[in-house]
Amino acid sequence: RLARGTRCPGRLAGRLLRSPGDGGNGSVMKLPTGQVIGEVTDLRAPLAVRAEVFIAEQHVAPAEDVDGRDADCLHWLVTDAKGSVATLRVLPQGEVAKIQRVAVLKRARGTGLGTALMRHVMDRLAERGFTRATLGAQIDALGFYERLGFQAHGPVYDDAGIPHRDMDRDL
Repeated sequence: RLARGTRCPGRLAGRLLRSPGDGGNGSVMKLPTGQVIGEVTDLRAPLAVRAEVFIAEQHVAPAEDVDGRDADCLHWLVTDAKGSVATLRVLPQGEVAKIQRVAVLKRARGTGLGTALMRHVMDRLAERGFTRATLGAQIDALGFYERLGFQAHGPVYDDAGIPHRDMDRDL
């Protein structure tokens, strides 16, 4: 279900949530290009996007992606006319939001969709009282996160066979 007055151009697996006092659609955003970003509780679509990106493309072991922490996280999903196209999850840690599992399907990369998703989620996190966002970025994606205001710190480390580096920023 979408927030009142919001149409979803594609099939959105999972129920979209609304924030109290958001005027009816703070957790749901329709982009000018037709995609819809929303917070979801049904994890079938986010897990399918993650499986395509992390397991099929990047050869991450399924147990590395589905790590038993999804129930502790907040999840966002982006859909377009063809279906689910991007996702991420956030693990709350007090006032810190740990952004994880950022995944955009190949067909949508380079379109600005990942940036729109990240900005939307960071705005929602700030509204909920989080003061800082952290993440473990794949080395190839450092520039993407730097353009969003994240700063890298600490050494490069291996996560699921992929070099990563920790990053953070204020919200």
